Amino acid sequence: MKPYTQLTQAERSEEYARLQQEFIALKAKGLSLNMARGKPGKAQLDLVSDLFGLMQRPEDYVSGGIDVRNYGEMSGVPAARKLFAEILDCKPEQVFVGGNSSLQLMYDTVARAYTHGLLHSPRPWCREETVKWLCPSPGYDRHFKITEVFGFQLITIPMTPQGPDMNAVEEAVKDPAVKGIWCVPKYSNPDGIIYSDETIRRMAALSPAAPDFTILWDNAYCVHEFEGDYVPFPDILSLCEKAGRPDMVIEFASTSKITLPGAGVACFACSQANLAYLESLLVPQIISFDKVNQQRHVLYLQDKAHTLALMKKHAAIMAPKFRAVVDTLDREIAPLEIASWQRPKGGYFVSLNAMPGTAKRTLALCKEAGVTMTGAGATFPYGKDPQDSNIRIAPSLPPVEELEQAIAVFCVCLRMAALERLGV
Repeated sequence: MKPYTQLTQAERSEEYARLQQEFIALKAKGLSLNMARGKPGKAQLDLVSDLFGLMQRPEDYVSGGIDVRNYGEMSGVPAARKLFAEILDCKPEQVFVGGNSSLQLMYDTVARAYTHGLLHSPRPWCREETVKWLCPSPGYDRHFKITEVFGFQLITIPMTPQGPDMNAVEEAVKDPAVKGIWCVPKYSNPDGIIYSDETIRRMAALSPAAPDFTILWDNAYCVHEFEGDYVPFPDILSLCEKAGRPDMVIEFASTSKITLPGAGVACFACSQANLAYLESLLVPQIISFDKVNQQRHVLYLQDKAHTLALMKKHAAIMAPKFRAVVDTLDREIAPLEIASWQRPKGGYFVSLNAMPGTAKRTLALCKEAGVTMTGAGATFPYGKDPQDSNIRIAPSLPPVEELEQAIAVFCVCLRMAALERLGV
């Protein structure tokens, strides 16, 4: 196969006609395949279903003398705080354990900043003339939507192989209207990038003009390797403390892709001063989160070592799916030079950059052929990819045999869109 840019007009027309016939045949199969979101597959859910068999004895409901069935322990069961602290490499007293969703904790943090301000805010953000927020892109659409619904002005920060472009970040935070930044520091969504040590050091050393500038550090994939051994990761809390800004970061994590999405446990970690302030704003809202589920997860995961052992089992399920995607792209697309993609070793996505101007068309063709994917533009603020190029592939949900069908459809659609762009 020759690169498409090297084909003559006649060769492109011939190739497009062949692909059209292949596309018609794929549509005739009546496929209904989904690669839209990073949802664990059935095999992963089955892997942890024994979680429901725990807590059969009366003593299982008692943790450190606390009856987890009752009110109290606003910050979470101490054993759960200790477990998350070990996983995140921070201190138990810095951890607040909530309900099932880290996204909810993130939303609540932004909402409270809006209505009340954060620890060092001169006023609630709703009283600011303008609130700006930094969005490393490609990035996580649900992050962007949270800050969008509060009316913040979203500023795109380019992603590099080392993480966000820190020159752009350092320049942007000189504006006192810039109140924060979204970060997925390990196996970023969707690029699968691990922030470099230098990036993390520069992030912790930021000197923003806004006294309440906050890094929302979503460490969603902190133990989510599917290839190779666990990669240790710097503790952003201690780095910010050493840099003299202990309150500048709030870290989030959950067990959503460790145990059960929607029925796991989430947490945030921050300075003790931040935790005391945020907890004071939570007290009127809830007496305590679901400590029964917190205890269930403590009994099931036990500690970081047991958690990493479980993640190896997840990796055995995930790795073949990612190989199926990347191997197909290498075989079917790479020689044509119409796209580039990341080769992540962890996380939940493959990020592909198609020929500019072809992402929307590619995904429209996929939908027509029965394959649902994340919408074009979703990985950028306001859902607008200026290049119409980035496509997020989520291989985790379908079984391998369905995934192979879906990626085959995707490759045909990507090739058709590229030929249309070049002219057929």
